[in-house]
Amino acid sequence: MAMTNNKTLCFTCNKEKITFPCKGCSEEFCLIHFTEHQHILSEELNRIIDDYDQFKQKINEQTQNPLNHLLIKEINQWERDSIEIIQQKAQHCRQIVIEYLSTFFNNIEMKFNDLNEQIKQIHQENEFNEINLSYLTNELIEITEELNNSSKIYIQQDSQSFINDISIILSKKSKLNKWKQNAIIVAGENGYGHELNQFNGPYRIFIDENKNIFIADLNNHRIVEWKCNAKEGQIIAGGNKEGNRMDQLNRPTDMIIDPQTHSIIIADYVNRRVIQWMTQDQQILIKNIDCYGLAMDKYGFLYVSDYKKNGVRRWKMGEYDNEGIVVVGGNGIGNQLNQLNCPGFIFVDEDQSVYVSDQNNHRVMKWRKDSEEGIIVAGGNGQGENLNQLSYPQGVIVDDLGRIYMADCWNDRIMRWCEGEEEGEIVVGGNRRGNQLNRPMGLCFDDEENLYVVDYLNHRIQKFEIIL
Repeated sequence: MAMTNNKTLCFTCNKEKITFPCKGCSEEFCLIHFTEHQHILSEELNRIIDDYDQFKQKINEQTQNPLNHLLIKEINQWERDSIEIIQQKAQHCRQIVIEYLSTFFNNIEMKFNDLNEQIKQIHQENEFNEINLSYLTNELIEITEELNNSSKIYIQQDSQSFINDISIILSKKSKLNKWKQNAIIVAGENGYGHELNQFNGPYRIFIDENKNIFIADLNNHRIVEWKCNAKEGQIIAGGNKEGNRMDQLNRPTDMIIDPQTHSIIIADYVNRRVIQWMTQDQQILIKNIDCYGLAMDKYGFLYVSDYKKNGVRRWKMGEYDNEGIVVVGGNGIGNQLNQLNCPGFIFVDEDQSVYVSDQNNHRVMKWRKDSEEGIIVAGGNGQGENLNQLSYPQGVIVDDLGRIYMADCWNDRIMRWCEGEEEGEIVVGGNRRGNQLNRPMGLCFDDEENLYVVDYLNHRIQKFEIIL
């Protein structure tokens, strides 16, 4: 009678042995590697305990010494700076008063000496009458009034403060949101293809107030709309194979919905044009531009990233018969603060600051309105997978509190970065052992703050629900 083969493949050595399951990762290990796996887990636990002890020590230090908090130090520095400004202003005013009084008293003294000489002369000559006495009296009154009259110099207090005022803001929405790590596939769960329930390299998404999803389906050369909870999408632009006719697209990378005309504005990447698509009509807005990302601000200005000219240009809505105004970059390829290297997706905030995925520099830049150069708000420490690094970032959005979210494409993760911080944090993804995300490109939030991610090489749109 043949013996029953109860051996399975060890996850580590990939050899057929008697194995033991790990309930945590659901993998099978041989005895040697099961012991090794437990040792690794034990080391990880010890690391967490060490981190806990360090955190406990840090919180104890801050609790016992609140005056050492960074905010207290900032307030103290503001106080010192303000006192110094006040002292400098007071000394300047004192100097003006001293110089004025010196001249003023000299003039009074000269008039008094002159009057004294006249009195002496009259007294010596012993020839005077009521007219002379009246004159001397009036002169003395005039000098006395001039001495007592300070109206020619006085202190004026300006209501416009020359000291920067500070206040403490306690944000009502300071909590950092978290999302479930197991996503729901909301579009394209049927894999790669060109059917209406499939994608071929989705690139960019937009979600309206009804949770309808608009997708730039790159390699199918079309824009698709998926109604909320639908099983398939409907083509609303392109879909007539690749080409440069007015009814065709060639690898659209980005699109936005124009709220004024309810039309779709598309970055028609290979055709080097920005095209406006309406139900029955199409119109080329901008020609001969190596367009990649699009954005529109609250004033209706259209922003386009030009990945070959390494800049972002802006057009006033309806005035596209010019080359636009360069608002970011445009100083050649490079990694200086006034340069970009293949800019990708863009985002414009309420202040018309422009955020750019500076792909080949592995960073996200922020250019304030009318600035000559930008600042690095994420990455900028070379390509890598550390928390202070990015690898070919793509989609970028900024929430109302200025927190920056980006698709860290080649690291297969979504990152959140707060401006001024030295490193970011992983929001979702970053799990290289699975297929949770595979080259994420675009991202978006709905009105409930659920996170939607374009899972490019998995040809699907994933929804990560917010943890309330």
